[in-house]
Amino acid sequence: MKISLSPPPFVDAPVVVLIAGLGGGGSYWLPQLAVLEQEYQVVCYDQRGTGNNPEALPENYSVAQMADELYQALAQAGISRFCVVGHALGALVGLQMALDRPESVSALVSINGWLKLNAHTRRCFQIRERLLHAGGAQAWVEAQPLFLYPADWMAARAPRMEAEEALALAHFQGKPNLLKRLQALKHADFSRDVARIRCPVLVICSTDDLLVPAVCSTELHAALPHSEKVVMRQGGHACNVTDPETFNTLLQNGLASLLHAQERVL
Repeated sequence: MKISLSPPPFVDAPVVVLIAGLGGGGSYWLPQLAVLEQEYQVVCYDQRGTGNNPEALPENYSVAQMADELYQALAQAGISRFCVVGHALGALVGLQMALDRPESVSALVSINGWLKLNAHTRRCFQIRERLLHAGGAQAWVEAQPLFLYPADWMAARAPRMEAEEALALAHFQGKPNLLKRLQALKHADFSRDVARIRCPVLVICSTDDLLVPAVCSTELHAALPHSEKVVMRQGGHACNVTDPETFNTLLQNGLASLLHAQERVL
């Protein structure tokens, strides 16, 4: 699996690994890259079966496999210690890595993540699956912004929505891979294991997230032994895209605090 590694801004700059959600594309983090690259060596990548890492995914594909694939790619690049920033499915991969590789994960940021799939989120994905089966990639892509962005934000950006739709269709990961990644997401359940995570964690959520209710982050925060939670009043599921100024400030401050806390633990 190919990863993209930015030059370190200074000697011994901490490594921050960015993991996108179900879409899987590293380009999801474009609103954060310029800011993060001033302080960190940043790893971005397209997840297996998506974007620049296209291949047919195996049956019974799992979040554990996603985490291991990323770890192996980082190890091949000579990266043995890193902080993970994950959005939604990416946050689940981060939780898995923190459990499986505690010696490597120095800190974790979960953005609109969860312990196990909330009933509302499951319903949303069931509806989206039906759209995919009935209308193919076009229907999936057309519906996607409704779950990602606030209504007023979308309404004010109609040309952008059209451009994003065309781009998403051109880079669609394919129905078989999407369904396998979606099943992996549905089956992930960290409710019994998350208390074993020892690294510091920052939980970020948005109160108007239509896809993953903020209560999911509240439950995750309560279950993690070394975590803090911050709440964005608006921004939707893709709050790092819709309000990057607010989000980037929270992320920068949060990363600095997490890494300082990790140093105290050491």
